[in-house]
Amino acid sequence: MVAALLISLREGLEASLIIGIVFGYLRKTGQMHYQRYAWAGVIAAVLVSVLTAVGIQLIGAELEGQAEQLFEGVMMLLAVSVLTWMIFWMRYQSRALKGSIESELATKSSNPRGLFAVTFFAVVREGIETALLLSATAFIANGAETVIGTLIGLGIAAIIGVLLYASVVRLNVRMFFNVTSIMLLLFGAGLFVNSLHEFQEAGVLLTLRAHMWDTSAILSEDSPIGLILKTLFGYHSSPSLVEVIGYIGYWVFVLLGVPWLVERRLKTTNSDVPLQRLESAR
Repeated sequence: MVAALLISLREGLEASLIIGIVFGYLRKTGQMHYQRYAWAGVIAAVLVSVLTAVGIQLIGAELEGQAEQLFEGVMMLLAVSVLTWMIFWMRYQSRALKGSIESELATKSSNPRGLFAVTFFAVVREGIETALLLSATAFIANGAETVIGTLIGLGIAAIIGVLLYASVVRLNVRMFFNVTSIMLLLFGAGLFVNSLHEFQEAGVLLTLRAHMWDTSAILSEDSPIGLILKTLFGYHSSPSLVEVIGYIGYWVFVLLGVPWLVERRLKTTNSDVPLQRLESAR
């Protein structure tokens, strides 16, 4: 439940901030009479995201044996890739987010279809990410707890978003995202290990050495604390050599590889964010 709450809170707040930017722009430019088209975009994005999550779960439920293990392994690996890239991409792009959305609104806000499209695509990206991450979480956690955690996280995010929009409270958004980014990267490392575990069980990935150590006598995976650590951080009381190498390799890639890839991508795509601002955002 904790993992689902964290993911939905983080992604929900991102979506709330985007919605706040859209409605703030409409209010500032005296175009609030177009707000129903913006809300239509938000609702459509939410529906698409929910259907995506339900679809993933339905497909997984129909599979058995090796096919199920492969499907869950692939979905976890895809979720890790999206999660890791999203964290670093948003870190560099966050300062330009408001300007980018307002720039699109400046040309489309008076066009109902254009306003719908801007809002829909801005929110559905967060929604699809959330659906993918929560679906991967549900593979290694209790389904009911995942739903409860999701609803609580989204509820908190919605309340914070409304309060921020109404200027009732102030939130150090950068600090919030920095803290949640670290927690989500820890979750991503664990999810990556779990994906490797699924591939090993499916017989498509060698274990090299089946058991590097065994801490089940100290902390079992089936204990309440063990289940939480397994869901959040990929804890295995008796990991294989591949899982240990994978965990270490993930952090090497995150700390060294991803920042380099993001900066290279930004330079090649001529990002709107000047390089000196990217450096100052670190």
